[in-house]
Amino acid sequence: MNGADTAWIIVATALVLFMTLPGLALFYGGLVRARNVLSVFMHCYAIACLMSVLWLAFGYSIAFGDGGALWGGLDKAFLSGVTAESLAGTLPEVLFFAFQMTFAIITPALIVGAYVERVGFGFVLLFSALWMLLCYAPVVHWIWGGGMLADGGIFGETGARDFAGGIVVHETAGLAALIIAIFLGPRRNRTTPPHNPGYVMIGAAMLWVGWFGFNGGSQLAADGGAAMALTVTHISAATASLSWALWERIKFGKSSLVGIVTGTIAGLASITPASGFVGPIEALVIGAVAGVLCQEAVNLIRNVFKIDDTLDVFAVHGVGGIFGTIMIAAFGAGTWAAQLGSLVIVGVFTTVVTIVLVLVVRLITPLRVDAETETNGLDLIVHGERAYDHAS
Repeated sequence: MNGADTAWIIVATALVLFMTLPGLALFYGGLVRARNVLSVFMHCYAIACLMSVLWLAFGYSIAFGDGGALWGGLDKAFLSGVTAESLAGTLPEVLFFAFQMTFAIITPALIVGAYVERVGFGFVLLFSALWMLLCYAPVVHWIWGGGMLADGGIFGETGARDFAGGIVVHETAGLAALIIAIFLGPRRNRTTPPHNPGYVMIGAAMLWVGWFGFNGGSQLAADGGAAMALTVTHISAATASLSWALWERIKFGKSSLVGIVTGTIAGLASITPASGFVGPIEALVIGAVAGVLCQEAVNLIRNVFKIDDTLDVFAVHGVGGIFGTIMIAAFGAGTWAAQLGSLVIVGVFTTVVTIVLVLVVRLITPLRVDAETETNGLDLIVHGERAYDHAS
């Protein structure tokens, strides 16, 4: 065990949890109508709790067990055989478990942005649980757990390069979000502006800080690689924020607060897979392109395809993660076959599993709330609370 590595990953674990609670909750909560803000908080909080228990029960074993090329098996279910003295590289294995648990929390939580303001709470819990175990955890095993897409797998000696989750986190969550949005159909009122842009900025700032743990921690060591990952993460986020704001100014004559901080998230998502393989100049390029690319993806999904992915999960996270994964090959840090092939394989798998789960889960619990609940707000009708006396 290395003490410095252990100390850094303890901090990184806290930072990644901070991304979901409260970062993502505030970012998403500020973007919805006031009458639905508590439901967004509830979704994020309940998912964090449920994923933690399921990661302990089965998720960690499926992802990082020694079962084979397709899944890790159940030998490590409930951390069987793992003690305080067990090691994963230079880290206590229980710390590696906890660090990866925070990724298993935020990935299904990202999907929340696609279905807010109209989804059934029972559906959120049951779908998230099954999706994490049956979609997310197997993909983790394929790429990070020594499975079929890793080095020595189906793409030969050099497998997929995904440092912190462009494929594992952002592609899977983005595609799942898009599919659920299609099944749900649009909100009854899509024109209401975000009720609290201040929440959005605060949440985005928390995500930015937490992302240092997300990407820097993925080095799993306190060394120069972690420092470089942290640095390029910051550069990409800053550059994408500026390019988004500039593109917004060119198109609409004004740069908005919600826009610039959405650009931040686009830059963070895009650098995530590449953060362990590129330097500051490459990060500048990735961020500059991401701010424009993801903004145009928002326009495409919303206005061309008319899909109500409420908070643009696919356009920002999905497109950003896919773009960053491709840029690894473009900058020569991975092979085109492994990068593109892995995107296709994981994309098809995620699509199929998500569709099947939506079809099954909606037979058990309603996918969408009724018209009255949607009109009056999920806070009061579903959860018996509201944040404001006169919810808008």
